[in-house]
Amino acid sequence: MARTGAIMSASQGDLHDGNGLSDASTPNGAISNPIFENVKYDLLSIGNHELYVSEVAYETFNQFSKVYGDRYITSNVQIINPATGQYEYIGSKYRYFTTDHGLRIMAFGVLYDFTGNSNVSKVIKTRDLVKETWFLDAVKYPQPIDLFIVIGHNPIRPSVSSSTFGTLYNTIRGLRPNIPIQTFGGHLHTRDFVVYDTISTGLASGRYCETLGWASMSGINSSTFKGNQKPRGVLNPSQKATKVSNTTSNGTAANSTSTTSNLVYSRRYLDWNRLTFSYHAVGSQDSTFDYRSGQRVTNEVTQARKQLNLTALYGCAPETYCQSCKPFLADGNIFKLIQTALAATVVNESRADIPRLILANTGHIRFDLVKGPFTFDDSFIVSPFKNAFEFIPDVPYTIASQILGILNAGAYQKRSTDPGLHNLGMRDFNFNTPLIPSDACTAPDNGAKHSHPRLRRRDNSLTRNPMNRRAPALSPGYVTTDDFGTNGDDTPHSAIPFFRQPNDVQANASFPTSGLPETVDLVFLDFIGAKYVIPALQKAGGNYTKEDIRYYVDKQFTSNSYLPAYAKKYWQANVPNCPVGQGVGYDD
Repeated sequence: MARTGAIMSASQGDLHDGNGLSDASTPNGAISNPIFENVKYDLLSIGNHELYVSEVAYETFNQFSKVYGDRYITSNVQIINPATGQYEYIGSKYRYFTTDHGLRIMAFGVLYDFTGNSNVSKVIKTRDLVKETWFLDAVKYPQPIDLFIVIGHNPIRPSVSSSTFGTLYNTIRGLRPNIPIQTFGGHLHTRDFVVYDTISTGLASGRYCETLGWASMSGINSSTFKGNQKPRGVLNPSQKATKVSNTTSNGTAANSTSTTSNLVYSRRYLDWNRLTFSYHAVGSQDSTFDYRSGQRVTNEVTQARKQLNLTALYGCAPETYCQSCKPFLADGNIFKLIQTALAATVVNESRADIPRLILANTGHIRFDLVKGPFTFDDSFIVSPFKNAFEFIPDVPYTIASQILGILNAGAYQKRSTDPGLHNLGMRDFNFNTPLIPSDACTAPDNGAKHSHPRLRRRDNSLTRNPMNRRAPALSPGYVTTDDFGTNGDDTPHSAIPFFRQPNDVQANASFPTSGLPETVDLVFLDFIGAKYVIPALQKAGGNYTKEDIRYYVDKQFTSNSYLPAYAKKYWQANVPNCPVGQGVGYDD
């Protein structure tokens, strides 16, 4: 809400892995976290990417969480305090607070049941959390509660296998049947809005730096709220918490409410670019639109990028390669490029003439690679993880040739060991992977509906004029269906096709010009080696164990290294004046 309403901001974590600003420093996040700390969030929670590496987890515990105090909530995440040797919560367990306008809120921050953390931290399973005395006491807090807020790096839709919000909802609703619950989740990288009951909803705001999620509600029954339930000059929420779409599934809630409610809601998914924010801002064309604090942070980002040399150019990508907008190994599919790049760059010079099969999990690719400059920064955006290349020498080809099929028929090799993220595709909710350029946080969307000359001062926040017959063609991007229907995307887009990709991709190199080799070097990323490749070899009839694994090349040459190496050798045409494509969803 705005104009004497109450407005709050929340972050659901994952501030690491996927951008040079965070990943090029040692430790990861040492430079980016202080920049994030400029944002005055009301509530924050931790993501799984803060927990993989102990050094990053301790930076979060010792520094980042302390900046935000009780606003940084980790209800089910603890870490060993080196000073005491005992587990402590990284942030606060909960936050009870009263907003400036008198709204009394009880907030929790709950990570999904993540199991890929390092051994210095502990993620308490939600089914155990909701039985803890302190949690039950907080739900039954003796002071009045007008609203429960549950945030977390956690899928909001209870029907998703990895979501634990259903357990949280059922526990809170069972003890407090008449108090509204609002959740803010993430992790699935999708835009979504869920109706739990007539006084409870949830919002998920996409992935990365592509979406700003907005939810508003009016009609909360509070004796202390001093704000305006229906502010003038802005579009007020008007939709009851009733499921409109028939294409989504929430799962069955054990507890619900029979409360007759006056609550009404709205939600909006804003494309993250300056044009969007200018379009909705009051006085967007005024000289005061840029705050000094914002300009200062922009300067911090610019200086950090220079310090880390993120614009260093490796080469010019000759076309756009997408993760999922093309069928696997089709022209324009990134994994066709990956095959070529792996074969060309992953070479043990002492064994270069020996035929090799190279296996990599498709999950090591994090984003699309767009036509244009391929920089140091882009290497982290596309493939941030630093997994070494291992191998087993002289494997019979009759065995090695079976491994890809076995892996692709098996369990998904998610870094967080979370099957729900793989099993639930964006298509399941009519979400389509959008294109956002690598500098999307600072650069306008080329396909934005409103260009600067046509920007008008807007007082009706989060509205759009109906499109007329002469409206311009839609740019490719998100097309969302959620429990409130199909009108949540702030900027209309045309849908980008979505094709599922397999678990793994395979390249081969140094094969004979005719026929097949008798034996090959079986090369693979260490992420899949002992856990997946060895069992696959055994299934194929090989007598191998993890003791047979060796490094194929220097372990400093990783899954983050081979694309830069390929670009420096094969993408030198037009350097330094790289032609720039329009991006995913366009035919360049």
